[in-house]
Amino acid sequence: MKIYDITQELTTCTVYPGDKTPEKEQVYSIEKGDLYNLTNISLCTHNGTHVDAPCHFIKNGNSIENIPLEKFIGPCCVVHHDGDFNAQHATDLLANVNGDVTKRILIKGNVTVMADAAKVFADKGIYLIGNESQTIGPKNAPMEVHKILLSENVVLLEGIKLHHVLPGEYFLSARPINIAGSDGSPCRAVLIEF
Repeated sequence: MKIYDITQELTTCTVYPGDKTPEKEQVYSIEKGDLYNLTNISLCTHNGTHVDAPCHFIKNGNSIENIPLEKFIGPCCVVHHDGDFNAQHATDLLANVNGDVTKRILIKGNVTVMADAAKVFADKGIYLIGNESQTIGPKNAPMEVHKILLSENVVLLEGIKLHHVLPGEYFLSARPINIAGSDGSPCRAVLIEF
């Protein structure tokens, strides 16, 4: 068994323009004479490797704690694509990958998931789409793609690191932190190759 950590380190992670940068504060330190170490962190729920819940863009959509854990845990496929990922790419992908791995799709590369591809994924009942960018969809107008996917309860796993992972089938674990009422959450995402 081989485990690939596909998570950004949180305090040095890439931050979506306009989002708060994570801050870490050492409150107590054994080295400074305190009895223990204690750290505070302050961050946006969409920093680094994170999950978008439907309520991020959908009024009355599910928040993080209401998303079934099976969306984040199970067989998945990693594919590579650079450039726009359109409906034909999505259709071809789903036709060429079998079984439960098509429920969770991670796209490696400098990719932009287009609205027509999002519609294909949403119509097929995909559980999760992951990408390396801090947002899915066009960087200058990501809302449409988010709304298409999140309105059908497709979970978005954004900001993953796949440079060291080959395309193929894996077991994904990307459980978000359980934050009641939250529109997103950081997560520790790993791929397992058996």
